[in-house]
Amino acid sequence: MSQYIVTNSRQYWKTNIALFLGSFVTFALLYCVQPLIPIFSQEFMISPAQASLTVSFATAGLAVSMLFMSWLSDKKGRKFIMTIALAGSSFCTFLSMMMPNFYFLLLMRTLAGIMLAGFPAIAMAYINEEFEPGHVGLVMGIYVSGNSVGGLLGRLITSVLTDFFYWQAAIAFLSLLGLLISGWFFLNLPESKHFTVREQSFTHMIVSLKGHLSNKRLVSLYSIGFIIMGSFVALYNYISYPLMAPPYNFSQTVVGCLFFVYLIGTFSSTFMGSLADRYGNGMILSVGLCCMLLGVSLTLAVSIYSKALGLAIFTFGFFGAHSVASSWVAKSIKTNRSQASALYLLFYYIGSSILGATGGSFLLWRGWTGVVILITGILSLGMLITIQLWWQERVQVQQPSHEKI
Repeated sequence: MSQYIVTNSRQYWKTNIALFLGSFVTFALLYCVQPLIPIFSQEFMISPAQASLTVSFATAGLAVSMLFMSWLSDKKGRKFIMTIALAGSSFCTFLSMMMPNFYFLLLMRTLAGIMLAGFPAIAMAYINEEFEPGHVGLVMGIYVSGNSVGGLLGRLITSVLTDFFYWQAAIAFLSLLGLLISGWFFLNLPESKHFTVREQSFTHMIVSLKGHLSNKRLVSLYSIGFIIMGSFVALYNYISYPLMAPPYNFSQTVVGCLFFVYLIGTFSSTFMGSLADRYGNGMILSVGLCCMLLGVSLTLAVSIYSKALGLAIFTFGFFGAHSVASSWVAKSIKTNRSQASALYLLFYYIGSSILGATGGSFLLWRGWTGVVILITGILSLGMLITIQLWWQERVQVQQPSHEKI
């Protein structure tokens, strides 16, 4: 058996950089249009809810195709599928700026989301297979940090370039950057050494997924993923509407700078993950949801400083809750963990698509207060589910002889 990628070797850092950049491209392209939702409303003369579909269709395409991409990588190899995902999504994003109407734009966003699905779940599998088992945590942390940095810079670059040029110029720049990184990724990521092609039938995969969906704990955690990601995207889809209106009248660039709070996620995901190991998943997941509830409530304040603080607390809670919930999924099952994790991401991104679009209707109903009502209600439901999971976890700790779910 070939050796694993050795920690702190040249290959180790080259591989880490490749995975970080791949993660960066994935989330930059997925969310680069989020600051443009108000502009799409104006340019195409559509409602905020319709304009938000540019995000929702991409995340829906990613969610639905993720399970298939995971299965396909088992047959075709990790590096090949990840490279195609990065290059294909960059090309689709480039084409989106040349679309003659809104419906063609949605088509290209959907195709970009489908292509992007080939990176996230497969990258996690690659990390677990190729790096030294005792050092996977740090590598995974570096990879996840690419999520938040990509989400931040994708939105920020789009905002700034749109202010100085046009939104098409911003999309073109990110697309070409994605294509360049795709080439660098292919040339520098080592080929898999601990992966063997598996001829698992599609039917076998479906049977396995049905088994996961019959596990009550997993279904509860999938619901949490749906709720936290849906709430997160709903907030960031529409926060620019009140901030670009009186009394603030912020420019696209200033609104884009608010996404710097994403950097909090690089800390909170690691910090709250370590706390979960010490105090239990249920308690720390509850803390994350409480932070999200407090944060969204603070955005109702007129003061821009209170709004910014609310965004920071909300974002801290989201990344922490996502870290705990996603790792809890892997801990809750002993077989077919990659498929269980892929199902979590499926619900996670479906939440983004459904609640992200629904928030636009609540914005038309009651303005920003309507969006806060939606997010508060859905997070409250998430708290009830988490409390139930927390209680079950405590019972298991007190009765270790019982078989774990």
